[in-house]
Amino acid sequence: MTQTMKQSGPWIQWLYLGLAVAGAILPWMANIAFIRSSGNAFDLAQFVSLANANPAAQSLSRDLLIGATAITIWMVVEARRLKVRGLWLALLCCVTLAFACGAPLFLWMRERRLAEILLVEGPQA
Repeated sequence: MTQTMKQSGPWIQWLYLGLAVAGAILPWMANIAFIRSSGNAFDLAQFVSLANANPAAQSLSRDLLIGATAITIWMVVEARRLKVRGLWLALLCCVTLAFACGAPLFLWMRERRLAEILLVEGPQA
């Protein structure tokens, strides 16, 4: 275990879980407003069009796409390396709720797994 792993406390798990909840609620508040404004249906073509409507929106959309892709690859690799259970749930949240929910949910799962490993193996110098 690394020094960082030994110093992580249970508070970080709660922080990640809180971010996952906020990451589910806040984007969906905006999604619901979008659905209401587009005739009570999720118009994917209009959503993508609006996400690219101006340079600022394009910047945020491209930033999210590249960052989310990199983190999703890391999530899969890390889950396999540490044998984190429930990766499918984090990935499902990424595509059905929001990446802002799924990524912190995976971090919560990962911290719990690291704590489990530390408990079984004990602290290593």
